[in-house]
Amino acid sequence: MPPKLPDSETDFSRTGRVVAAIPVRYASTRLPGKALIEIAGVPMIERVYRRASMARGLAAVIVLTDDERIAEVVHGFGGEVEMTPADCASGTDRIAHAARSWEAEAILNVQGDEPLIEPASLETLADHLVRNPRDQVATLAFPASSQDLATPDVVKVVTDLKGYALYFSRAPIPYPRNREKASVLRHVGVYGYQRQALLEIAAHEPTPLEQAESLEQLRMLESGVPIRVLRTKHAWPGVDTMDDLQKVEELLRERPELA
Repeated sequence: MPPKLPDSETDFSRTGRVVAAIPVRYASTRLPGKALIEIAGVPMIERVYRRASMARGLAAVIVLTDDERIAEVVHGFGGEVEMTPADCASGTDRIAHAARSWEAEAILNVQGDEPLIEPASLETLADHLVRNPRDQVATLAFPASSQDLATPDVVKVVTDLKGYALYFSRAPIPYPRNREKASVLRHVGVYGYQRQALLEIAAHEPTPLEQAESLEQLRMLESGVPIRVLRTKHAWPGVDTMDDLQKVEELLRERPELA
């Protein structure tokens, strides 16, 4: 059972605290209702919630949804959930809607389809945001494989010499003329925001590059918001298809400590 979380906004929104938000919809293009699909007998949202709750330095972990079925399941395993409007266009918009009433200084965006998310990586993001309040947004990346470069479903990122993102793409970047000269990174889709930056980002309309690549983080770069990219050694599979689901179940059988 995950630790009991505070029941009131004032409890979890103290100055200097970091909240992890898990935005979840019931609808999914490739795997409808995947938040409630059981993985080795446990709903996916519960697995994500439990893993996130293991991260130190978080004031709260909160599921944000517009679906009563998801809310009922979260309540059932003792988690914290907040209802949000059905017309939120993205996970970022859903978190921003809820965060308007929060006073937490920083907020993590945890994807609801990553049941094996690494708690240590969330700790890294939370710690960085607290220690570096001038960094408006931070995210994670690790070295990309040759297979990653050829796969549009895998997002690549290149950074400047200080570790800030220059560009994210589904294409293999940089062009491989002298690729050994550059570090090619695979983006891990977990974000940390300073609260005010999150609210400002959500207020922007979708931008041309964001729409072209279908990558929400490009809205930040096009709008002049720097994104700090932190290196991580941890990688974990997300779940978008039944094949992904089977791979996660196989991994849990091989490594029961992840359950």
